[in-house]
Amino acid sequence: MLKNKSYIGISFIVLIFGIYAIPKIVDRIKNGDVVKGDRLDKVTTHQNDTKNLVLIGPAPKFKLVNQDNKQITNEDYKGKVYVLEFFFSTCPSICPKMNASMLTIEDKFFGNPNFGIVSISIDPAHDTPEILKKHASFLGVKSSSWNFLTGDKEYIFNLANKGFNLYAGENSKVSGGFEHSGLFALIDKNGNIRCRKDDFGNPILYYDGLDKKGVRNIQQDINTLLNE
Repeated sequence: MLKNKSYIGISFIVLIFGIYAIPKIVDRIKNGDVVKGDRLDKVTTHQNDTKNLVLIGPAPKFKLVNQDNKQITNEDYKGKVYVLEFFFSTCPSICPKMNASMLTIEDKFFGNPNFGIVSISIDPAHDTPEILKKHASFLGVKSSSWNFLTGDKEYIFNLANKGFNLYAGENSKVSGGFEHSGLFALIDKNGNIRCRKDDFGNPILYYDGLDKKGVRNIQQDINTLLNE
């Protein structure tokens, strides 16, 4: 008898719960809210909020000549998101990998008028506009917004080391005679250097152009800034 009463009590509770909860669940399904909640909403906001990309400060201004012997400045990239690197065409070590990474980025955003790439040579004595044009052709560059730049060596080294704090230097003891960072700078539409944070909450400053994870991260952050 007691067992029967327990079953009746449980059944009554289930019935009351069903009357109260089921209509609410149905409404959430209809509204597409079935997977939403405070925690999930916060995750979505974090992923799409560009405020989570750290603003480092204004990118240094530059004025150089591209592969078509045309003067290019930072103003040509105003209103665009762009990636910037320092390299040289005869680099036998890290540049081929950087080139491959940049080609992957180009392919991802090819045809987007609000995206561009800047590759600045640290060996301008060799990397004339004519050489850089051949280099771009060799790589299979398709985008008209990818400029390979050259100019005065001292100016370029100051731009790299003092402007962007991306190391570049001459070293006769290394293959190729030059050494430089394998990092990419990400600049937003307003001309500011932007980056994400590492696992400890510190700004990474620049993205690793030699690493698949670094390339994937910068692609995600380019997309975020394009939609800003």
